[in-house]
Amino acid sequence: MVDFQCKRRYGWEDFLEIMRLLRAPGGCPWDAEQTHGSIRRNFLEETYEALDAIDRDDPAGMCEELGDVLMQAAFHAQIEAERGRFTMDDVVDGVSQKLVYRHPHVFGTVEVADSREVLVNWEALKRKEKAQSTTADAIESVPHTLPALWRAEKIAGKTAKAGFDWASALSALGKLEEEVRELREALEAGAGTDEPHGVREELGDLLFITAKVAQMSGVDPEDALHRACDKFDGRFRRVEAMADKPLGEYAEAELVELWKSSKKEES
Repeated sequence: MVDFQCKRRYGWEDFLEIMRLLRAPGGCPWDAEQTHGSIRRNFLEETYEALDAIDRDDPAGMCEELGDVLMQAAFHAQIEAERGRFTMDDVVDGVSQKLVYRHPHVFGTVEVADSREVLVNWEALKRKEKAQSTTADAIESVPHTLPALWRAEKIAGKTAKAGFDWASALSALGKLEEEVRELREALEAGAGTDEPHGVREELGDLLFITAKVAQMSGVDPEDALHRACDKFDGRFRRVEAMADKPLGEYAEAELVELWKSSKKEES
């Protein structure tokens, strides 16, 4: 047991002390064994659970899940505090310094006309802060751990700000159609997945330009794909309900007709 007084309501300092005690001698053996790597996935899962609560506009769920995300941040900070490299206080100071620096229109003398100017200034200050002298530097700084569609959208946005862009989303469709043709050619040629201009490369190019069209249209490609998944789920459920035998026993043309019937029922 550890020396700790339970309370009806805890504050910030209590929270940090709980995290410290969990990893201290006499605390929780599991917590004490964890490393940045071992709890990495937990951070992702808790973040997605918080996003799910936000999407459902569930205040109780948001409160709980944001707490879990905060706990993950504190967990990583506690590991570093034990190593003597930084503490949660340093984390809080760092993000506070960043917020003040990147909002000179609030904490300084800079004037802005609207939120668009805020974002322009934010990007310029961020690049200066991180010593990014070129757009290529800014692209490299986009985390490789992001979902691929999201990463592609952010890269496309950064190159657009540098002037490397199509005139409109409609004009970018020509490139998308070109990538579809190249993917078709790779499939028809029976090219190996990892060969130059093989299916993996051409499919990647197709997905990238799709994310680019999304970025130019002001659409979040991750959100668009999630919505497509939900729509597909509903249509497929109706296909299964309409089928009078296992789907594997249907010819392709019959499956197409079932799908068309499902779409008609949807509308």
